[in-house]
Amino acid sequence: MTTRSKIGAGAILKHFLRLARHPWIGLKLAALEVEKWVFPLLYPRTGNGRAGRIRQVSLRITDRCNLRCRTCGQWGDQGFLHGRDLRALMDEEVTPERYLEVLEDLVRQGHRPLLYLWGGEPMLYEGTLPVIEGATALGLPTSIATNGTRIAAAAPRLVQAPLFLLQVSIDGHTPELHNALRPGVGGAGNFADIAKGLAAVREGRRELGTNLPLIASLTTISQGNHRHLVDIYETFRDQVDLCVFYLSWWIDPEDARAHDRDFGERFGFTPALHWSWLAGWKPEDYGELDRQLQTLEELSRPWSAPPVVLIPPVRGAENLRTYYTDHQARFGFDRCISIFQAVEVNSNGDLSPCRDYHDYVVGNLKEATITELWNSPRYRDFRASLATRGLMPVCSRCCGLMGY
Repeated sequence: MTTRSKIGAGAILKHFLRLARHPWIGLKLAALEVEKWVFPLLYPRTGNGRAGRIRQVSLRITDRCNLRCRTCGQWGDQGFLHGRDLRALMDEEVTPERYLEVLEDLVRQGHRPLLYLWGGEPMLYEGTLPVIEGATALGLPTSIATNGTRIAAAAPRLVQAPLFLLQVSIDGHTPELHNALRPGVGGAGNFADIAKGLAAVREGRRELGTNLPLIASLTTISQGNHRHLVDIYETFRDQVDLCVFYLSWWIDPEDARAHDRDFGERFGFTPALHWSWLAGWKPEDYGELDRQLQTLEELSRPWSAPPVVLIPPVRGAENLRTYYTDHQARFGFDRCISIFQAVEVNSNGDLSPCRDYHDYVVGNLKEATITELWNSPRYRDFRASLATRGLMPVCSRCCGLMGY
């Protein structure tokens, strides 16, 4: 049976009443989740590559970042952005005005997707707040994944908009651990920014009498913190509404070479970006990691406790070992449906079916709208390839497959 990424029942139940006050958000989330589960009925002929309603638009709104996190494929150990000129990256970015034009076109064409902003660090892009405000005014629930930079100063506007979901990356329960795993450029500490940002947003919600944005902590599990997941939860449980823990995305050299061959045979050129995710950060004690996950499950059961979401939902010491040592194991995730539901936009405006492995580009927002490209021949060719020939080697550790 095909496995689907999903939001746990506990997270849904605990936030049902909160989202019930905002049906323009809750109904879109429900439609997205339902479509995942009835996908075979809605798309009986995926081999033609044609997609229907756009459910999510993801904007990697900037590649610039002030951190150098080890597990990041952009600026981390093997990151593909190393050596790139920051001014050149900034000059290539899409303007906020163009983003809003494209979003307005989506609405006119009958698409009202969720909007997801990330980076790089999205708060380093000067147009992020206008995009959030403009998208929300169009009725598009908007979320952001940030390392906490500039959130404290932006809190009043984020609450007023309102932002739907604020996701803050937290990899340690102490400044020492977090800042070691997510070091700042020039040695700057990031932990203090997180504390200030969370406090400011919570205060903004209190002042306006609102429950938005929802606040989620995002923790990437690694060698350095896999023994401290419970500590992270306990430290931030009173400051967030939801705790998300990610098993790291990664690839090994053998499967990277296999992906070179497979991708080249399908599409006629050799990809490069997957080499940025060569892993060196797997946990040392899978039994301890599983004990940490089990304790998190127990701690999050009470109604008053923030729910925990594990992505992908792999449990058991041996399964976790397999996840980190056998790149070919897919744990039932054998069909990519995000390419039929979600749009991925790079900071320079390139549209790609894949978020992390975006070598394949179907067009650019500076020259066309999303609706013009969504079912273009090139986009359909990519979907048809995965639907008829199956997943590629890189797909087995991809957030589009296992985390969407």
